[in-house]
Amino acid sequence: MPPSSSLAARSGGHVTDTFAMLGRRQEIALVLSIFALIAFFSFTSEYFFTVRNLTNVLGQGSLVMIAGIGVAIVFMSGEVDISVGSLQAAVAIPLIEVMNATGSLWLGLAAALLLGLVVGGINGYLSAYVGINSLIVTLGMLFILRGGVYLYTGKTAIPDDIYLESFFIIGNERFLGVVPWPAIIALVLLLIFMYVMSYRPFGRKVYAVGGNAEVARLAGFPVKRVKFICFVISGVMATISGILLASRLGSAVHLAGIGFEFQVVAAVVLGGVSLSGGIGSLLGMALGVLILAFMSNGLGMLDLPTEWQLVITGIIIIIAVAFDEMKRRRAG
Repeated sequence: MPPSSSLAARSGGHVTDTFAMLGRRQEIALVLSIFALIAFFSFTSEYFFTVRNLTNVLGQGSLVMIAGIGVAIVFMSGEVDISVGSLQAAVAIPLIEVMNATGSLWLGLAAALLLGLVVGGINGYLSAYVGINSLIVTLGMLFILRGGVYLYTGKTAIPDDIYLESFFIIGNERFLGVVPWPAIIALVLLLIFMYVMSYRPFGRKVYAVGGNAEVARLAGFPVKRVKFICFVISGVMATISGILLASRLGSAVHLAGIGFEFQVVAAVVLGGVSLSGGIGSLLGMALGVLILAFMSNGLGMLDLPTEWQLVITGIIIIIAVAFDEMKRRRAG
């Protein structure tokens, strides 16, 4: 280990341990919150605590969880990505068009994945190598993609004309007739990236870069490359989410993904991933997704107007950000 790396490890060790301890406490608090929500809504609605409804919640939250993996990793690197909602809608266009033209699901998936890689690569290059603020880059990309979707579709849906059964199964069928396939896919991706972030060198690099990019650079970490890869991962995860949504809808819909990026960011922040970088876990993000999914489902069963659901979600986000700031002050 280079001397600078050793110095960084010694100087940041206490802070890292403190953040890890606080992170575990927050994850425990999130788990307890989920049980409390389940208990409350089970008491207020006889239809809440059923296998069908609980698996529906998993299916509804799976798209947010998949995109949340990428956004959380970008946040951990000290950057921001708010383009995932528009990308989710945009990737459905090459997917459906290529699939209709060729009759091949695999070629359609490849076309969608290519768009996701290009968008993630552009976001990463402009943010990491050119040095443009990632919030501005991804906000601009959000508008470019959304405008492109409107222009291409003429604000109408592009249907799946060939009705491939394999395409329909991805977003609508259930594993063993119980758990939606999107939830299975989300769980597999979550476990893979939890392993990468916890046990592989790339994960350690992301946390180091997000914690202090300059110290990480002096320690020999390829800061720009790490951030670039994080944006590419986010693009791929948003693409997978978009593919599953297109399968569920059976078409490329111009209104798809509107506001989706805010759901993802809300789940990521609620799950304890710091807006400042270097702190958080994908497990926490997943728990944040479940809390918001159970809340939305339960409040909907109580016939609470959507406007009030948005207000409650906003309050939760502010509380989560305030808690994040308190963690940093305690660790400092």
